[in-house]
Amino acid sequence: MAQFNVAEAKARFSELVQKAVSGEEVVIARDNRPLLRLVPLVARGGRRTPGSAKGRIWMAAEFDRTPLDFGAYVR
Repeated sequence: MAQFNVAEAKARFSELVQKAVSGEEVVIARDNRPLLRLVPLVARGGRRTPGSAKGRIWMAAEFDRTPLDFGAYVR
């Protein structure tokens, strides 16, 4: 684990990004206390397929109806 203070991290930001992308753990500290960890984003899965959730999602029949006790709020 490599730890860098904020000022040093600002000066070497590109290098730290490269270290994080290559899998090395990079910690940025303030007053020698760990503050945050620089990590790469995890790539999402493949492309989404339209209709892939068909049959798994439903909407209640009364979804569009105004609740009976809600009338006072809409007048």
